[in-house]
Amino acid sequence: MTIYNINLGIGWASSGVEYAQAYRAKILRNLDISSKFVFLDLFQFENIQHLTANLGYKDDEIIWLYQYFTDIKIAPTTYRIKDILNKIDRQISKIETTGNIKRIFFENNQDFITCYLHDTSKEIVNRAEFVSKGNLIRKDFYSYTKVFSEYYAPFENKAKLYMRQFYNENGSIAFSEYIDNGTQLYIFNDKKFYNKESFIAYFIQQLRLTSKDIIILDRSTHIGQAVLQNKGESKIGVVVHAEHFNESSSDNDKVLWNNYYDYQFTQAREIDFFITATDIQRYILKQQMRHFKGLKPVIKTIPVGSLSKLKYPTRKRKSYSIITASRLASEKHIDWLLYAVIKAKKYLPHLTFDIYGEGVEKEKLQKIIDQQKANGYIQLKGHVNLDEVYTRYELFVTGSTSEGFGLTLMEAVGSGLAMIGFDVNYGNPTFIENEENGYLIPFSADNINLEEITDNISKKIIEYFNGDKESMHEKSYEIAKKFRTDKIEFKWQNLIEEVLND
Repeated sequence: MTIYNINLGIGWASSGVEYAQAYRAKILRNLDISSKFVFLDLFQFENIQHLTANLGYKDDEIIWLYQYFTDIKIAPTTYRIKDILNKIDRQISKIETTGNIKRIFFENNQDFITCYLHDTSKEIVNRAEFVSKGNLIRKDFYSYTKVFSEYYAPFENKAKLYMRQFYNENGSIAFSEYIDNGTQLYIFNDKKFYNKESFIAYFIQQLRLTSKDIIILDRSTHIGQAVLQNKGESKIGVVVHAEHFNESSSDNDKVLWNNYYDYQFTQAREIDFFITATDIQRYILKQQMRHFKGLKPVIKTIPVGSLSKLKYPTRKRKSYSIITASRLASEKHIDWLLYAVIKAKKYLPHLTFDIYGEGVEKEKLQKIIDQQKANGYIQLKGHVNLDEVYTRYELFVTGSTSEGFGLTLMEAVGSGLAMIGFDVNYGNPTFIENEENGYLIPFSADNINLEEITDNISKKIIEYFNGDKESMHEKSYEIAKKFRTDKIEFKWQNLIEEVLND
C-alpha cells in the first residue's frame, strides 16, 4: 500500500500546501506507511531535490513527472564545470565571474557557456546555457548527471524554445518534448502524447495503482480529470487547503466554489474522502454538499500540521516583541500590520516588530518602513527556519483575512505566543480564543477602512502589552496540546484504515 500525494510545484518560498505535505510526510513516516510526493510541474531553474530537501522530504519519497520515465534518481547536484569542459574540445579565451554566475568564452568570444552555480566554492553547476555566434542554442540542467536539455533557435530576434530532451544516466534519450506556440508533443520510442494532460494520464497509468493504494490530491488544476480517469481501483481523497467558496457570491440558492476545488466538488461522487483542516470548515462544507448537491461525502478534520512538542523559552522572551511569519503576499496584509505597529509605537516606546518570510511584497513593505522611518524597530528578516525563533517573542500578529488552517499560527501557539488576528475563517478562530490567549478583531470584507482596521489592531497590541501576558501564554500552550503529533497520527491512521476497508 502506498499513498501518492499529488502536487504541481514547489519553491524556496513555498505556500502552505507544500508545508502541509511536509508535515504529512513526517506523520506517514512515523506510522511506517509508504508514501510518495508527486510533483507535476517542470523545474527549470533549480534541481527539484534542493527544493524538496529544504522542506525535509527524503529523496526516495519524491516522484517528479519528468524524471519518472528515466533511470536518473532524485539526488543533490554534484555536476561541476570541469565535467562540462571535459566534453568540449575548444580553447578557452577568458572567464568572467559575477556572483554565482561564471561565463566561459572560447576563441572568437561569440561562443560561450554561462554556468549558474549551486556551490561556487566547488563550482557545482545547476544549469548551463550555450551560446554560438551570439545565439542561445541550448540549456543543460544537472543533478549528478545531465538530467535534460532545452534547444533553442533564433526567431524574431529572440531565442525560441522548440525541444526538450530528457536523459538516462548513460546519456541516452528517455523521451523528448516538442514545443510550438504553447502546444506540447511528448515522444517516446513507442508512443506519442499530444498534450500534457494525456502525458499525465499515462504517468498515472504507469503507477499501476491497486485497491490498496490511495491518491491524495493537494493541487489538481488542469490535471484532476486525468487523475480521476486513470486511478484504477485506488481510493482518492482531496485536501481542502484554503477557503473553498466565495461567501459574498454565495447564498441559499447558489454557491460559488473556489476555482481550485470546483472540479473536485463537481465530481464529489467520485471522491472517496475530503479532508479539511478545521472543524468549522468541515461543518460548512458538509452542509453545502448536502444542500447544493444532495450528497453526504466523507469529510474528515485532520490538521495539516502538527507539533512534535511544545516549545518553551530557554531565556526570557524579549519584552515588547512582536513577530509575524508568512509569504509576503498582498492577501497577507503585512502592510496593515506595519501601520498598526507604527501607531502602537507611540504608546509603547520599546515595541519591536520582526517580519519573517519572502515574497513579491518585500520591496513595497521595505518602502513603507523607510518612509515611516521605522527601520530602528521594524525589520524584514527573510525566510528562515522558525523552530527555535518563536519562543524569543511575546506576541504573534496576523493580517490574513482568509486561512484554511494557518501553520504559522499553530507553530506560534505551540511556542506559547499570544495572538492577534481577524475574526475570519478558518485559522484564526481555531488558534485564538478571544481575550483568553489573544484577540479576534471583527472584520468585514465589504467594509474595508484602512484607518479603522489599523486602529483596531493597534489598540489590541497596546491592550495586550498592558495586560496579563503570562496567562495568555499559558492559554496558548493549552490550545496547542490538541495539535500534538501523536493525536494527528491517530487521525491519519483511522482515516486510512476506514478508507481501505470501505
